[in-house]
Amino acid sequence: MLVILSAGIAPGLALLSYFYLKDEYDSEPVLMVFKTFLFGALLVFPIMFIQYVLEVEGYTYISFVDAFLSSSLLEEFFKWFILIYTIYHHVSFDEPYDGIVYGASVSLGFATVESILYLIAHGLEHAIGRALLPVSSHALFGVIMGYYLGKGKFSPSLKRKWLTYSFIIPFLFHGMYDYILLTQKNWLVYMVPFMIFLWWMGLRKVKKARTLSSEHFQNQYDL
Repeated sequence: MLVILSAGIAPGLALLSYFYLKDEYDSEPVLMVFKTFLFGALLVFPIMFIQYVLEVEGYTYISFVDAFLSSSLLEEFFKWFILIYTIYHHVSFDEPYDGIVYGASVSLGFATVESILYLIAHGLEHAIGRALLPVSSHALFGVIMGYYLGKGKFSPSLKRKWLTYSFIIPFLFHGMYDYILLTQKNWLVYMVPFMIFLWWMGLRKVKKARTLSSEHFQNQYDL
């Protein structure tokens, strides 16, 4: 059990550490990041219950509905909801890049518990696959969500637009990810370029968020 817990936790902590250490200016309080991670972890259980009900009621027999409703919509909405109502207005969220730290944190909390439960049920031999696909994809969905949350919070205008993007874009990418897994026999042929693109986009958002933070602090110094 200890090995399974370690294998389930390690990828999430490694990715979270990577995005956390990319913050050049004002690192977030570790306790606040941990709380956000914990919120994401706790989301697994109500979401699993809702997904179970949808499955029992027969709503998920269509692959498109399963991918975009049962998985993507539920998971990304609850993560977005947590960020909006616990982090977005918090004093610790004081620069655009912080959105990426907290977005990755809540997503990786969710992915870590989901991965542990999967490894308990299916065995340790799936650990590498879980790290490469579900855990890293959740991290990148969180990065994209957090980027737009940070952009929205510190933009003088168009806040509603960026907050809408912060939910819609991760939702669409998550839905595409699950739809590939559910519908393609040779899913790896489609998944590899999809994940390469997702990593490219996520790292691009990290770079742009760091630029926005630099401009944010420069504007503060100029005042």
